[in-house]
Amino acid sequence: MQLNDLNAAENTENIDKEAWECLENSILYYQGRPVGTLAAYDPSVEALNYDQCFIRDFVSSALIFLVKGRTNIVKNFLEETLKLQPKKRALDAYKPGKGLIPASFKVVNINGEEHLEADFGEHAIARVTPVDSCLWWLILLRAYVVSTNDYSLAKQPDFQIGIRLIMEICLANRFDMYPTLLVPDGACMIDRRMGIYGHPLEIQVLFFGALRAARELLICKGNEDIVEAMDNRLPLLCGHLRQHYWIDISRLNAIYRFKSEEYGKAAVNLFNIYVDSLPYYELDKWLPRKGGYLAGNVGPSQLDTRFFALGNLMAIISDLSTEEQSQAIMTLIEERWDDLVGDMPMKICFPALENEEYRVVTGCDPKNIPWSYHNAGSWPVLMWMLAAAAVKTNRIGMARKALEIAKSRLSEDEWPEYYDGKKGRLIGKQARKYQTWTITGYLLAKEIINKPDLLPLVSFNEFPTESVSRACEFEVGGLESYMSL
Repeated sequence: MQLNDLNAAENTENIDKEAWECLENSILYYQGRPVGTLAAYDPSVEALNYDQCFIRDFVSSALIFLVKGRTNIVKNFLEETLKLQPKKRALDAYKPGKGLIPASFKVVNINGEEHLEADFGEHAIARVTPVDSCLWWLILLRAYVVSTNDYSLAKQPDFQIGIRLIMEICLANRFDMYPTLLVPDGACMIDRRMGIYGHPLEIQVLFFGALRAARELLICKGNEDIVEAMDNRLPLLCGHLRQHYWIDISRLNAIYRFKSEEYGKAAVNLFNIYVDSLPYYELDKWLPRKGGYLAGNVGPSQLDTRFFALGNLMAIISDLSTEEQSQAIMTLIEERWDDLVGDMPMKICFPALENEEYRVVTGCDPKNIPWSYHNAGSWPVLMWMLAAAAVKTNRIGMARKALEIAKSRLSEDEWPEYYDGKKGRLIGKQARKYQTWTITGYLLAKEIINKPDLLPLVSFNEFPTESVSRACEFEVGGLESYMSL
């Protein structure tokens, strides 16, 4: 081995060692037991809410712990967060609803005794209750079962009740006529106003993954009604997303020629998308011939053509997208590498909202200025999803390239939460250092690249196409068939 190779290997070893030390420092203990990880561990600045364990943040920590055989911390996390789930209907509209999983929790000391204090959004900016917490919780519970090959935890009565309560929220009757989940702005990783209210891609993909996880785990008698509801919903949701959220050159041409103001069952433009509302000529230049992606949002007179990384990558990982669509998404990322990956993997969305659009949509949010934070900032935690999607599609070279880009900077920059700028060259203006999911995003991506057999922790078998065909019949046959389920 040449001297340069030896130095590179030693440098990588030192970075990995530092990352693990940071992760160990972030572990949160409750009554002597590890129950999660802090959002960030940077003693040099005020903690604010970064001294809490966020459910979505802990997912990458939990997965790396499972990979390393440290299953107890994940089990403890699942048990303690389940205890925080309200089991009774709230009579006060300002209290968390039955079945919700909190956004985060922290350890507090009351009269010399430790307690877990949950936040369901009461203390969050804009007081938005996160929808993704319960969805990630189910996906993580399944990952624990797959990793340990032990169903005993999920079979416990309190876990079966917890799963059912989450599904009852997701599958409840609502003021909506489509199989997607209707949610407010700020209900997921993008937790500030960014124009994603309605049916944002991230929530729909996580909903699909959570439904599949719950379908495997809800195995006790007495849940037949929920199981039937899941079996009805899954193919409709999958078909709806594959058909209506998909954008490629062929689909763009079809949308470009849509008629508007159509009425009745024969309507083709089901969402009444107006041609002039879409940036066709920009998309025409940006979309590779063989590339494509799932739109950020679809709703009445709305097709959000921004590329959202988490939703597209998780669509590949969870088998929501078809094999052809998955390859097209990866082709898009490869062909538009400078836009979507740049100098720090990877953009949470693209392009940024700018000028008057930024002011109107975000409400002049000073943190979400163009090319910063959620408005097209770069988030290293997304590396593990990029790595998993690359393994899933046999594009592992893309994952290795992204990891090398990140490795060269993350340790030197002290593991920041996010990066700013069109290519991700600036450390985020308000980014915390030693952000735990930045650290675990790097570690987990490396593990997935080196051990592709880890993919089943977060992936599923291919969704049966014959089931999805039923969704197409639903689209043609009108809404009555859906409402009769």
